[in-house]
Amino acid sequence: MAQRLKDYSKDKAGWMLSKFKNRINAYPVGQCPLETQLSLLHLSACSTCGKCVPCRDGLLQLEKMLKSILDGVAKKEVLDEMKALATIIKDTADCAIGYEAAADVLQGLDSFKDEYESHITLNHCKDDNRQKVPCIAFCPANVNVPAYISLIGEEKYADAVNVIRMDNPFPTACAMVCEHPCELRCRRQLFDASLNIRALKRFAVDNAAADTVKVFEKNVDTGKKVAIVGAGPSGLSAAYFLALMGHEIVVYEEKEKAGGMLRYGIPNYRFPKERLDEDIRAILSVGNIEIKYNVTIGKDITIEELDKNYDAVYFAIGAQTGKKLKMDGADGENVLSAVELLDEVGHGKYRDFKGKTVCVIGGGNVAMDASRTALRLGAENVNIVYRRRKEDMTALMEEIESAVAEGIELFTLEAPDHIVLDEAGKCKALVTRPQMSGSYDRGRPSPVDANKPPITHETDIVLIAVGQDIVIKPFEDAGFETKRNCFVTNPYGACLDKEKFFAGGDCVTGPATVIKAIAAGKNAATNIDEFLGYHHKIDAHIDIPQATFNNKTQTGRAVPILRPASQRKHDFEHDEYGLSYEEAMQEAGRCLRCDHFGCGNMEGGCV
Repeated sequence: MAQRLKDYSKDKAGWMLSKFKNRINAYPVGQCPLETQLSLLHLSACSTCGKCVPCRDGLLQLEKMLKSILDGVAKKEVLDEMKALATIIKDTADCAIGYEAAADVLQGLDSFKDEYESHITLNHCKDDNRQKVPCIAFCPANVNVPAYISLIGEEKYADAVNVIRMDNPFPTACAMVCEHPCELRCRRQLFDASLNIRALKRFAVDNAAADTVKVFEKNVDTGKKVAIVGAGPSGLSAAYFLALMGHEIVVYEEKEKAGGMLRYGIPNYRFPKERLDEDIRAILSVGNIEIKYNVTIGKDITIEELDKNYDAVYFAIGAQTGKKLKMDGADGENVLSAVELLDEVGHGKYRDFKGKTVCVIGGGNVAMDASRTALRLGAENVNIVYRRRKEDMTALMEEIESAVAEGIELFTLEAPDHIVLDEAGKCKALVTRPQMSGSYDRGRPSPVDANKPPITHETDIVLIAVGQDIVIKPFEDAGFETKRNCFVTNPYGACLDKEKFFAGGDCVTGPATVIKAIAAGKNAATNIDEFLGYHHKIDAHIDIPQATFNNKTQTGRAVPILRPASQRKHDFEHDEYGLSYEEAMQEAGRCLRCDHFGCGNMEGGCV
């Protein structure tokens, strides 16, 4: 019994010690742990019944000590005093108000020791934990959004493009297909709605095409050579930054053109390839970058040759193949991978779906692209079958709405069961099992079989869009460590037990977004530069306009309009119009310049 009580006490202590840290991790980006600690202490002190001295007086004393640290008047000895007092309160308080609050303080003193010391010695948060501007913090590449929006507002479009290119060499691509996570926590929502950051970026590149804006001068040549495998967004981003740093870059690309899934996975109506070429031409204009096309690793060049001929190697092979479904009929004729179909269209090969009925399995952006592409290939009816609810789809809501507007029907809460084939082995129908929403898993309810009869969808073609896969076997055969079909790397992107080899993007994280691939390339360039013995910094030397008090009147968000669905569904022409000058200026004026005002002010202390 005594041992059981000891184990319980140990488990409870461990749970209590992790609770406060978990609370901080769940708070907004840059939340100061000490400010949070003070707020919780104050709440606990106000809640005490006053019966026991440790809780009644001790919490107030802890609160005063912590406030002295935040006010910048405490000496380092106060940390030992806080720890001793919190220990007494935890051990002697009569109820949870006292001992839980004290346990939080002890855990904070331990988990955020560097933060406490920074406040005592420097009178502010650690540099990496200051309150961050949400749009910058939530952009995987950490692009300085307020800076380029302010430049757009002053009609300095070329400067805006170069501010973007300090962190992201694909301004045009992200202006058209980015999932814009930068807008998620925009503080403009306190007034009306988030800024349309993606549309403003589009306005900038429409007025200053990427290949007409001179890129930054590259550093002096270092004499180092780096090989990059894959000319997609991650590989080309790494090439761009490494070339600017002065290294010589050779990119090996399996296909005949650069761009990866930007070229061979995203249809022209969303992202015209001539606009992609603008970004690529700008990247190559840096110099020191050579792309060798139609080269397959393991066939045309070996890992050993890369190891011998280069000072560092970066694998950015992406996720270029579609996943398959294990179900009866999946190998039938006219049962295709959605990724395969989009790749064909990217290569200029258009199948004839005229008069056909097409069923697409999946709920992500690939499913939306495949279904809308099938419509443009002449399909008479296109249906999307998805095992969860519409609100659980991972596709962008605007893509879902565009598909529905074009006449594509959604069949949700239906899980594919099998495909019916005719005597010739051709697709005849898709049979699904009705689902119901069950318990939540990773933020959305899991689908479970409903007690309902199966549903049959008569169809001529089935497109499977349930994810993408990575061709990893040649690298496994070469001795690289992998897990779940992805490279395993250390925190700096280096392949385990393989000096000079790095990997990043989809082939490490699994299929993700364009901006995450770009960010991976940027990080890889920094890590490779450090590995080669350098510490280069890139600065555009652009003057950012002085922040002014902007429009704080409730103002509607500018939204680009689309070509009429009745027209656009018949061709692959770009379907979105850009903002007008008046719309762009009004939208830029809605920016609150959080980089200078309020919580985003990096020049002050703990704010």
